[in-house]
Amino acid sequence: MSRDVLVFMVPTVNTNGLLHPSNITLRHYARHLDGLVLQGGADVSPQTYSEAATRPEWGGDRARDLYELELLHEFVDAGKPVLGICRGCQLINVAFGGSLYQDVASNLPDALAHGHTDYDTHRHAIVFPPGSSLGKMFQNQRRPVVNSIHHHAVKELGRDIGIEAMSDPDGVIEAIRYQRADFVMGLQWHPEFHRAGGQDLLDCTPILDEFLRAARDTRF
Repeated sequence: MSRDVLVFMVPTVNTNGLLHPSNITLRHYARHLDGLVLQGGADVSPQTYSEAATRPEWGGDRARDLYELELLHEFVDAGKPVLGICRGCQLINVAFGGSLYQDVASNLPDALAHGHTDYDTHRHAIVFPPGSSLGKMFQNQRRPVVNSIHHHAVKELGRDIGIEAMSDPDGVIEAIRYQRADFVMGLQWHPEFHRAGGQDLLDCTPILDEFLRAARDTRF
């Protein structure tokens, strides 16, 4: 909002997983809004990428998945930018046929801890692979630090999905981009917990700037 942006929360499903009766469709939201942010929250259901939950508590939120997947595809089809954060990053990958590790700690026992009771103060370093757009945004950042608040992670990449960042040194995928759109990017970390101009965590202002540029470009 400090960038003169009007932020609008798209209504979600009710407790029964059903939309309230209305003539307004998700296509209307994609037509009239300039961009979409998919936020964090409950796990993506393994059913959404054709797997069974390996533990009952990892069943995720299937109703939310279906709603947000339709919303995501409507915005992509409309040529509007999408920024996915944490769960949103995972959902972008699943939306294009990818899969997830249901639990980093048990699926990748040699990986760093990616979830912790410290929550937003837990962190690790990342690296940008050659040719990534994030690498171009942060040319002077060789091994920046981000927060780490997730136990799911991107496993098999979806169609036309490229890797933008990886955890160092374990190689867990930390950012992705859909390569057939101007701006459809997922960040596994939470940029809203990073202080602009801060010294400890990566200043994600350039990512926000690029998202807002893409959003404004859809209006002209």
